[in-house]
Amino acid sequence: MKNLSHIIILLLIAVLPQAGFSQVNGFLTGVVKDEQGQPVGFANVALLRAADSTVVNGTTADLEGKYQIISPVKGTYFLRFNFLGYVQVNAAPFEVTGEEFTKDFGSTILKENTQVLQEVVVQGMRPTVVAYADKLVVNVEGTAMAGGSTAYEVLAKSPGVWIDQNGDLKLNGKAGVKVMINNKLVYLSGKELQNLLQNVSGENIKDLEIVTNPSAKYDAEGASGIININLKKNKETGLNGSLHSSYQYNELNSYTAGADINYKKGAWNSFASFDFAERTNLRTNKMKRTFRNHQDSSLDQNLREEGTRTVPTFRLGSDVDLNQRHSLGFMADVSVYKTENSIRTLAKMVDGTPENDVLIDALNNGKGQKQNSTVNLHYLGKLDTLGTTLSADLDYVRLYSQDDASFENRLDSLGIPAGFSISRLMYDNPNNYDIYAAKADLTKAIGKAGKLELGAKASRVISDNELKFYEEMDGRMLPDAKRSNHFIYKENILAAYASFSTAISKKVSIQAGLRAEQTFAEGNSVTMSQTTNREYFNLFPTLFVQHSVNDKYQVSYSYSRRVNRPQYSALNPFIFYIDPYSWVVGNPYLKPQYTNAFNITQTINQRYNVVVGYAVTKDFIAEMPVQNATDKTTYFQQQNLESMRSLNATLVAPIQVLPVWQINNTATVLYQKFTKELDLQKLANEQVSFMLQSNHTLQLPKNLRLEINGVYQGPVAYGLYHVNANWGVDAGLKRSFMNDKLDVSMSFTDIFKTKRMAGTINMDGNTITADQYRGTQSFKISLRYRFSKGSEFKSGKKSINLDEVNRAGGK
Repeated sequence: MKNLSHIIILLLIAVLPQAGFSQVNGFLTGVVKDEQGQPVGFANVALLRAADSTVVNGTTADLEGKYQIISPVKGTYFLRFNFLGYVQVNAAPFEVTGEEFTKDFGSTILKENTQVLQEVVVQGMRPTVVAYADKLVVNVEGTAMAGGSTAYEVLAKSPGVWIDQNGDLKLNGKAGVKVMINNKLVYLSGKELQNLLQNVSGENIKDLEIVTNPSAKYDAEGASGIININLKKNKETGLNGSLHSSYQYNELNSYTAGADINYKKGAWNSFASFDFAERTNLRTNKMKRTFRNHQDSSLDQNLREEGTRTVPTFRLGSDVDLNQRHSLGFMADVSVYKTENSIRTLAKMVDGTPENDVLIDALNNGKGQKQNSTVNLHYLGKLDTLGTTLSADLDYVRLYSQDDASFENRLDSLGIPAGFSISRLMYDNPNNYDIYAAKADLTKAIGKAGKLELGAKASRVISDNELKFYEEMDGRMLPDAKRSNHFIYKENILAAYASFSTAISKKVSIQAGLRAEQTFAEGNSVTMSQTTNREYFNLFPTLFVQHSVNDKYQVSYSYSRRVNRPQYSALNPFIFYIDPYSWVVGNPYLKPQYTNAFNITQTINQRYNVVVGYAVTKDFIAEMPVQNATDKTTYFQQQNLESMRSLNATLVAPIQVLPVWQINNTATVLYQKFTKELDLQKLANEQVSFMLQSNHTLQLPKNLRLEINGVYQGPVAYGLYHVNANWGVDAGLKRSFMNDKLDVSMSFTDIFKTKRMAGTINMDGNTITADQYRGTQSFKISLRYRFSKGSEFKSGKKSINLDEVNRAGGK
């Protein structure tokens, strides 16, 4: 921390004097819209000198079409607006009286410009990936590969995002991603977060915001960053909506169907959506474990998992403008789903003596019922005409599940005739979470260029998890006390933050923030009469400096300190049974991990971004296998490593090859080093890795849209695991009919079946190698029909997140 502070101070000393502090600049602001009054996101806005039309400065509008340009020196200028597929507009010249000059240009309307070239309809193609100094924006709405996909699948195809061997999200090779939906934190992680994202249709997503270094306004949770999923919002008056359905095949069959309806009139804007899905899960895993104890011994396992999840999901919401300055709203989201899962494991235990070899046939059948409910109340007030706003949110999340499973294990001793034995186990696992959260945020303009943000948040989590195991004895299922447990976890977090941003010169702006969080946690193992209490207070500073060197080169510097608290389930001291030689054990002594991250982002020609980052994480949380060479068993547990150091460089390079062909390229070089002290030995795992992704979008004749996505991930280190390289190619095709009211999409994912997760770990001669496949090769076809009444139909013009829920593992 001390060295990093010195670096930041030296950086500010080196950069800020170049710009000078004597002048406070004004701004040129406004919003770009189309003829229907909808925002034209990512439109180009250029500032030109009136005398010779020389470009002086410029910017790209944000998602809502808003733009802001620092006022130039005294003179006469005009603004030029353009975007692919629209007619260029030159605004009327205006006089700038000085660098403090400020002007709001209001709404600028762009008209569509559809051309016909050799029977090819050249339509406006919104960039798939747009890089900003503080985030990447991935446009999802209208893409072919979003059809029939889930939010989980869409995220897996996004730049810098990949899925680890447990199905958890990683960002730029680093764990600790937090997910938001419509700027509200999802209080889930692990399997529960995966379930939530698999219940959200990709066709309802507008775009993704990938923020690798969030400001103090965001929860400090999330060491590698935040992914915000923006769902489509109704911006049309009258009644409108859509119907959709899809089919997927990946050796198993999946189906989805749903509808959404929106109604906007006057001050009211309401929506309702219903989705029904029967999704299947396929996973295979070939694993080999070797043990070192006098003589070599090994366990070879072949696992196949098949599952079905039947999910009806209902969302309902409404907003009302009380007047021009104040609005209220609510949102409710309910998912009720049933799961059926079957895991078959065939294994062979070898210890060098053939007569001691054992064949294992393990069958695990499980059923579950889950109910996830979320209620959100929100308020937004514009307190004056200078930009002062107050927002408040109340959230309640209820997660309930009832899982039951049976295990049948047949062990055959090859050296003994008829030497087999059968054991049977069962478990009953009721589990629920109650999550309460309240927060308020105030934003106020300070002077002509400053902005002050203040906020506070309080959250409470209560988790009640009981695992009841039964073992067959003398033909009866009797309680198994050594595997059963009842665990209650309570956590309260109080947080407050302050953040201030301002332009301190014509070319330099700065934002500094501080967030404070106080955590009270209590874990109570009722069965073991064991209570673990924790209280800790932390400060999380953030600093962002942006320097506009000239109109073709901008650079920004950022620093933040963040935390990743353990998943609630990982703190539970349960023993989760997998097979006779494998189980998962909770760790009530697991500590939070803390990360200090520093990034430099360079923007070239307002198009290309180069991001260089360095991060140090203390007490990094990672899965650790612990093997017993005597009885050949292995248990898996989340443990704290001493540290993780990461150095990465990312290039975002969009290319417009032709008006009908755009390419978005992302390349990352990553170095990671993990250290762990085990049995008085210092273990280290380090790796340099490369990640490449190229997304091609082509507008073909006959109104066809083709998308091809290729990705390569080199070998990476994760904890003490070495994960092998993998690659994959996806393709999608989309066409619209009936005046763009009906969309038909087809997609092929993992065409060459190469997205496999293979790796190894070696701990003092005990090794585990695995080759896992998650059914990623698939074919999908989807249909979406849009309707509208009371407003003119125009396609393509439409445009909760709690951290506590993420850590619970579900919605």
